[in-house]
Amino acid sequence: MAAFVAVLVTVAFSLLITRVGTTALVHTGLSRQVARFQARSAFFGVGFTTSESESVVNHPVRRRIVLWLVLLGNAGIVTVLASVVLSAKGGITPPRAGILAGGFAVLMLLARSTLLERMIDAALRRWSHLEIRDYADLLHLTGDFAVAELQVEHGDWLADRALGELHLRDEGVVVLGITRADGSWVGAPDGETVLHAGDVLVVYGREDRVCELDERGGGATGDAAHAAAVAEQERLEAEEEEREAVGAR
Repeated sequence: MAAFVAVLVTVAFSLLITRVGTTALVHTGLSRQVARFQARSAFFGVGFTTSESESVVNHPVRRRIVLWLVLLGNAGIVTVLASVVLSAKGGITPPRAGILAGGFAVLMLLARSTLLERMIDAALRRWSHLEIRDYADLLHLTGDFAVAELQVEHGDWLADRALGELHLRDEGVVVLGITRADGSWVGAPDGETVLHAGDVLVVYGREDRVCELDERGGGATGDAAHAAAVAEQERLEAEEEEREAVGAR
């Protein structure tokens, strides 16, 4: 009987370790579905060469979590499970099979428990520092897109104007925050926020558009550049919609 208890304990620890690994990966910004798949793949030594795996390997914190899962998975848990079953005295009789089946059923219910998930999440928040998001991945900072800082200077098209008046979103540029000249921070500014010389904007958009905006002067020339940028953005969006429509056919 002790051998079968050992089997259930081994499986319980395996489920707990993969659950903790999943939650830890979620804390770094992965979706729960992807985190669960990667945690189980690492623990059981199943390798998959996908873009999801690359996002784990290229992230230092995720890589460390996966490394621990690989080490624990290779520590002999599966081997111990097999040896315990094979060394069980008297073989697997119907009563013992029933005990194993019942034990596995209980473990599967616990593995799906949202209460256990909340407990693990609370423990990681309290005793770890895993809130390290991969913002490059979250913002899709690949290809043409970038996050950059723009400093507003006297005479710039941006200077002394409200964000709502500038209509930067029509150009495909989003202002994420502003560091004022006095060092104060304005997060997620609204349309009434006025920009002043000395402010540093944190913006998200296409890299070429961000660079052009940084160099854009004031007056009629700046307004003309804005109109051209809006037209360019509308063209890009129309092309993207056309590609999506063709792909949906």
